[in-house]
Amino acid sequence: MTKDERTTDSGIEVRPVYNAIDLEGFDEAAMLGEPGGYPYTRGVQPTMYRGRLWTMRQYAGFGSAEATNQRFKFLLEAGQTGLSCAFDLPTQMGYDADHVRAEGEVGKVGVAISSLDDMRLLLAGLPLDEVTTSMTINSTASTLLLLYQLVAEEQGVAGEQLRGTVQNDILKEYVARGTYIYPPRPSMRLVVDTFSYCAKEMPNWNTISISGYHIREAGSTAVQEVAFTLANGVAYVEAALGAGLAIDDFAPRLSFFFNAHNNLFEEVAKYRAARRLWAAIMRDRFGAKDPKSMMLRFHTQTGGSTLTAQQPEVNIVRVTVQALAAALGGTQSLHTNGFDEALGLPTERAAKLALRTQQVLGYETGVADTVDPLAGSYYVESLTNEVERLAAQYIATIDSLGGAVAAIESNYMQGEIEAAAYEFARSVDRGDKVVVGVNRFVETSSTKAEVFPVDEDQQRAQVARVITLKASRDQGAVAAALADIEVAARGSANVLYPMKTALERSATLGEVADVLRGVFGVHQPS
Repeated sequence: MTKDERTTDSGIEVRPVYNAIDLEGFDEAAMLGEPGGYPYTRGVQPTMYRGRLWTMRQYAGFGSAEATNQRFKFLLEAGQTGLSCAFDLPTQMGYDADHVRAEGEVGKVGVAISSLDDMRLLLAGLPLDEVTTSMTINSTASTLLLLYQLVAEEQGVAGEQLRGTVQNDILKEYVARGTYIYPPRPSMRLVVDTFSYCAKEMPNWNTISISGYHIREAGSTAVQEVAFTLANGVAYVEAALGAGLAIDDFAPRLSFFFNAHNNLFEEVAKYRAARRLWAAIMRDRFGAKDPKSMMLRFHTQTGGSTLTAQQPEVNIVRVTVQALAAALGGTQSLHTNGFDEALGLPTERAAKLALRTQQVLGYETGVADTVDPLAGSYYVESLTNEVERLAAQYIATIDSLGGAVAAIESNYMQGEIEAAAYEFARSVDRGDKVVVGVNRFVETSSTKAEVFPVDEDQQRAQVARVITLKASRDQGAVAAALADIEVAARGSANVLYPMKTALERSATLGEVADVLRGVFGVHQPS
């Protein structure tokens, strides 16, 4: 690339000037429409943030359930408007805190939840009939969702009153993240069972957050993030239809989760293109009639992989730009990363500053005063069109391979992401891509940053609680309930119903996962 050439992070050429000729033939009615109307390029609500600001949903979770409960309350008192929960690695992988494989990992990158007792502590004193909650969990998503519902019922909150999202996006685990347990096809069965269960029992709950975030964190481009996320979405829709669900019965509860990186205009174009693509897929490919089935509603998190350990306070600037891109692109909810997250979990100071960043954007900048403020920009509309075109090409390729599951099994998506990540790393090494503090404007000395402490006493207390629970419960009732899960898993019944009974009887997350491992097996990547 010569000095005069410019490209976006996806390699899209950026010309020095854009004008009307770049939008020659642009059909405004067909490609933009009005906010809140097909094809939703301009947003999924007619008034967007003039009607209600995006939900400020800061991600939190560490150590014990009690510690995370305290952080939730700290953030709510600071003005957060929705909860977002991170779970530790053993919980994500279906192991209780007392399992040998959990040693050293309990509570480290999220909260440890092994049982109904833990979930009670996590949600103590929180108004579950008022607050919306997002849970970032995939392989064990159905288990955590049922534990949440059980605690709500103990509080007198019925399933139809609960609002929130469970990530439940297993396909991206095989593509980018790696916290899978079972092979892809039985995992898809659990996803669809969750769709069906929530349609009857928790109708206002978002049953999946189809995630491009982790695809981008693994090194994909913005175009790949859109394409692979929507291709996974197509696979979930096809699986649900194959199980006999009607498109407009489950599609309105599908939601998405995207990343926000530093290339401001490409990120805005990415969100707009994704909405337009999904609307067409749902209407033209699947015959959806309900407008809500065609709306791509999404949460955004600023880019963790863009944060640097060098000069960490510079990350405040990065996060602000990324959050601005999400707001300009029409996100429904937003998490802003702490500036210290390249060093460890966010401290209280960093978490509050991240939330204040959102509040300044929402209340002081005017970004929320009008809908889709960059609409009509020659550059942004051209970029939106190009992101859409390139993402559609990827989706067509995935279709030709037999769909997202087959493409994952053949390592197609993984290979494309690895190639993009490698090229990005090379561009940083060459200096073509500037990263402030890393390959330019480097400082040889730095002040020591405050790092979030890991409390080993909390880890030991969590292990002891699980051991005590297993020794004190009705073992016969637990064993019978676990046997019912196995029967359902070997047949075609919805496994969430016997799972709920087992969890209510104090079966643990790890025991439920072990039953399913025995039926479904464990995924071994090729």
